[in-house]
Amino acid sequence: MDGVATADESKADLTAMAGRARAACKALGLATPAQRADGLRRAAGAVRARADEIAAANAKDMAFGREKGLSAAMLDRLLLTPERIEAMAAGLDSVADLPDPVGRVIDSWDRPNGLKIERVRTPLGVIGVIYESRPNVTADAGALCVKAGNAAILRGGSESLHSSGLIADCLRQGLAEAGLPEDAVQIARTRDRSFVGAMLGAAGLIDVIVPRGGRNLIERVMSDARVPVFAHLEGLVHLYLHEKADPEKAVAIAVNGKMRRTGICGATETLLVDRSVAGALLPKVAAALAEAGCVLRGDPEARSIVDGMAAASDVDWSTEYLDAILSVKIVGGLDEAMAHIGRYGSDHTDCIVTEDTAAADRFLTEVDSAIVMHNASTQFADGGEFGMGAEIGISTGRMHARGPVGAEQLTSFKYRVRGTGQIRG
Repeated sequence: MDGVATADESKADLTAMAGRARAACKALGLATPAQRADGLRRAAGAVRARADEIAAANAKDMAFGREKGLSAAMLDRLLLTPERIEAMAAGLDSVADLPDPVGRVIDSWDRPNGLKIERVRTPLGVIGVIYESRPNVTADAGALCVKAGNAAILRGGSESLHSSGLIADCLRQGLAEAGLPEDAVQIARTRDRSFVGAMLGAAGLIDVIVPRGGRNLIERVMSDARVPVFAHLEGLVHLYLHEKADPEKAVAIAVNGKMRRTGICGATETLLVDRSVAGALLPKVAAALAEAGCVLRGDPEARSIVDGMAAASDVDWSTEYLDAILSVKIVGGLDEAMAHIGRYGSDHTDCIVTEDTAAADRFLTEVDSAIVMHNASTQFADGGEFGMGAEIGISTGRMHARGPVGAEQLTSFKYRVRGTGQIRG
């Protein structure tokens, strides 16, 4: 379906998809690790073989996105270049090469009565993924679900309808070629929002929802979902330049963290600079950022140090720009920096630049974000960079999964208990 559907039609479509997904999930979970890996490698081959088709589909989506008035950052997320298509295929190969989590014994112990107990990883079941713009999420989400023995029901953004649909077809093709159920990966081929509502209300059909997108999407999911959610709030990412920061590292990390790709959730959005070094350090950092094309918005103290810096308002401290804009604030030390992060942060990713080990240790211990970093670009906040092959998102919640959600985080566990006839008195 591609167009407008009623809520009842969307619910019926989802119910049918979920039934097929449940059957596929059972078969996939019983397949061998080699079979699941083979399916993903064949999917990577399909992406490479159909790269021209994917590019053509993406051109349609880009035209739709421009007509819709998407921002430059959102269009960048939507765009699939030949390099990004190859990276998507390489990501599928990387996930295939990961250790298989299904059936892995997490822990085991013997009881005094002779019972042998094991805690073993198992698939979560049917996973619903709702995402915006980035069609490569189709490959990442589908691959990670398959690797962990789950079935995926995907609902991409309306602007990525053609690209995401074709990428899903490649995944399904790979599964079928490997003798696995292609319905382990299904995608909603509609722009109608009632399908999202059907997914959010699908208790008993979908086991967990993973949203990946902007504040409006996340807030709707958190408000309306009747299914457990892996929460991913916006990336209000902070970089704190401590009084013992190495100037060269500070400049390089600030520029890369903000400007490598401004439209990803790990991009730095607020720069905090220690007052004791701001006079000497901030002009260097500001000049490098300006040269890279970044607009700075500062508090009064930062503006007194750097001529021509725009004024920041209270709104800036809680804004995820996803653009070449960075808010700048001068702070009076580590405690004030951590207090600012605690007030305005989104529990996503925060970083300190310092050569002071004790200060770094305090920051890493006391800042309660999903990812805390020391002397490294915040753009490393990514499952692929963590060695997970890919990620289905960054979870900022505290239940089950936190940080990059890879294949292992898409499993639960069960207990296997082996006895020799024991009965309980």
